[in-house]
Amino acid sequence: MERAHLDFDRYFEVVMETDEAQVAEMTVEPGRTVGGPENYHADSDQWLFVVAGRGVVTVDGDDQRVAAGDLLRIDAGERHAVENDGGEPLATLNVYTPPR
Repeated sequence: MERAHLDFDRYFEVVMETDEAQVAEMTVEPGRTVGGPENYHADSDQWLFVVAGRGVVTVDGDDQRVAAGDLLRIDAGERHAVENDGGEPLATLNVYTPPR
């Protein structure tokens, strides 16, 4: 067993990893956008769970509004960005399979 405590107190941090998966916490401050048209993971799916906040995730040009409790799967090769258009930090838990 391995255990980690998640604080969501920095932009991006890998918190756990195996040969099959990688888990990272990410916090996007209000008014910020991360990723973009050149951001993709060629061989890894990204599972993005919104822990707190709200925003817009753009995947291959398709905008999806997200809020706490939402889970998205971004398939390998899909270009994506995460925008925090809310007033609070947007905290997400990201699982990459296989590790990126």
